Amino acid sequence: MKTPIKLLIVAALAVAVVAAVALKKGKSPAESNNAAPTATVAAASHDTANPAPGANAKLPKLLDLGAGKCIPCKMMAPILEGLKKEYAGKMNVEFIDVWVNPDAAKPYGIEVIPTQIFYDADGKELFRHVGFFGKEDILGKWKELGVDISGGKPSAGIVREMPIAADARSHDSVCFMCDGDVNAKTKTLVMGETEQRILCSPHCYFIYFSSLVGADAKTEEAKVSVTDWVSGNLIPVRSASYLYGMDANSRPTVKAFADKETAAKEQQASPGNLLTWDVLVSKELATRCAFCDRAVYPEDACGVKFGTTHGYGCCTHCSMGVAARLRQNIEVEAKDGLTDELIRVKTLDGQIASLEPATAVAWFGQNKSADGKWVSAGCFKQGFFVNAGNLQKWLDARPAMTGRQITIAQALADKMKLSPEQIAKACKLGECN
Repeated sequence: MKTPIKLLIVAALAVAVVAAVALKKGKSPAESNNAAPTATVAAASHDTANPAPGANAKLPKLLDLGAGKCIPCKMMAPILEGLKKEYAGKMNVEFIDVWVNPDAAKPYGIEVIPTQIFYDADGKELFRHVGFFGKEDILGKWKELGVDISGGKPSAGIVREMPIAADARSHDSVCFMCDGDVNAKTKTLVMGETEQRILCSPHCYFIYFSSLVGADAKTEEAKVSVTDWVSGNLIPVRSASYLYGMDANSRPTVKAFADKETAAKEQQASPGNLLTWDVLVSKELATRCAFCDRAVYPEDACGVKFGTTHGYGCCTHCSMGVAARLRQNIEVEAKDGLTDELIRVKTLDGQIASLEPATAVAWFGQNKSADGKWVSAGCFKQGFFVNAGNLQKWLDARPAMTGRQITIAQALADKMKLSPEQIAKACKLGECN
């Protein structure tokens, strides 16, 4: 039995070697159904003074050398087709299948596919990139190279640097965490040494707690009071009884009561489970953001798939951050901030591999700091939208909001630039940059 197994291993290794060297020999490994050579994002050696072989184009050109059966190459195909249509007359986009036409690929001296080569209008090579390259990254590279392929048209995007109207709500009616309205029946109060923080609900307390660095649960809970649902009086969190139910949208609700008997009476009118503080803590902290580790309800979160594992991003931008934290390709399902329509994003090598719908955009909520710098306004003021029209309608209902429209590719790129130290501090109160 041992000899056949050894023969199978040798045969498998032989197939892998044939596929790896097929490009250099100018042959297609079409006879094999195994994966194509692995593409890595790295700069290849090249002479930028050499023009494109046979070049006579009067437009900048993007040349992609790949193959029909190479996985990252196949993911490049719709991007190239889209660029070809969108920038017709401003940029030439060409593709060479190096397995079908190996001789056509030889003058370019490539080693790995896919490889993209950027040429100026005179045919001079400006840059080459190896591996998958997303649309926004390609456009960003043209801009970085100083080549205008936009035809002089200004880039579209909503920017709001000043509120249209000031937030007229009083300080004690605005939740410190989510910026939502504070319901007097679920108001939660955290007493600090010099100030008190008002939260709209016990759930926002758990988001607050999971945003603290090195916080001790017992120490922090001693500072917290919740509102008795019946009397409206503040009571210590540990002494309260909690009715844990669901609203019409299947989102958890938490009502606090001064005693178990009153909670049981409310349970007859509003079905749910009666919980002690310790059980409530375990439930509320059970699901965390896979990027910033904040407590989150799955009903409020973006679904994130990485490998065979499913997790959550507490906001749209944090969902992009999962790719940076784990250094893995991810798939995200987010809801349009206005309509709840699904937006699906797939990443590859830290770039956007696919986006559905293609018109989807991101809002980066920002505030100006005391030193005049623009900083993130926090997770609750970010969002994805199926198009800029939905974003505008969402903003119309939020006149105090400031920030700017960005691409979802930019939202991902911003996260991919973060260092491990910055990621560790992400969304942490007093630590997040």
